Amino acid sequence: MPHPLVNQDQIDTYQRDGVVLVKGLFADHVETLQAGVARNMAQPGPYASNNDKAGETGRFFDDYCNWQRIPEFEQVIRDSAAAQVGAELMQSETAQLFHDHVLVKEPGTSMATPWHQDGPYYFVEGRQTVSFWSPLDPVAEATLRCVAGSHLWEKPVLPTRWAKGDAFFDPAPYMPVPDPDAEGMDVREWHMEPGDAVAFNYGILHGARGNTANARRRAFSLRLVGGDARYVERPGPTSPPFPGHDMRAGQKLRRDWFPVLWPQS
Repeated sequence: MPHPLVNQDQIDTYQRDGVVLVKGLFADHVETLQAGVARNMAQPGPYASNNDKAGETGRFFDDYCNWQRIPEFEQVIRDSAAAQVGAELMQSETAQLFHDHVLVKEPGTSMATPWHQDGPYYFVEGRQTVSFWSPLDPVAEATLRCVAGSHLWEKPVLPTRWAKGDAFFDPAPYMPVPDPDAEGMDVREWHMEPGDAVAFNYGILHGARGNTANARRRAFSLRLVGGDARYVERPGPTSPPFPGHDMRAGQKLRRDWFPVLWPQS
């Protein structure tokens, strides 16, 4: 039987559309995650950025790969139902941690999160992938927006740097970043309460508007992979880079760096 937070219809929807809302996934962990975000912002990691972009107002802070030094993140990653729910959505016997990601848009932040797919930035490929995006504040206009079915597109979308807009790799193998609103795509978005989570495949095109509200928008993301995920070589540095990982193409992610969270040992 699936975990009480998901049902078979949600699992089927995830497999078909690549995105589904999971109400209350982190509801019992919101205060812990808020404390972790505060610690992260006070002690940024080496990949932290304020996404300074000419002409944009406010502050859009993001940072990733901090679970090993932010105890609140590790506690939630290991104690929440996310790994089991992720395994069920992916239809995988296992759920393995890839990385965590924090995204904070202060009030009056005009910069949108650009439309992108996560997968092309990563050095991992597989059908069984899931990313959870969970707001730690009530959110409406600055919520996550996902294009249903985009994980099944024949070509991946070109990965670009958010602030500069330049491409990570040679654009030739990729499709240009589309404008889903202009092209009438099936964009899914939800009004969300703290602890709700959007679950989406790494191949889903997604983005978010700026934050015009009077309150900050804090979000915690958790990226997991399933049993069919394998390391793949890219034509340049990936994001996250994980220097010194020593993996070769076709290998599963090394478990000492990327622990298996489900089933629990």
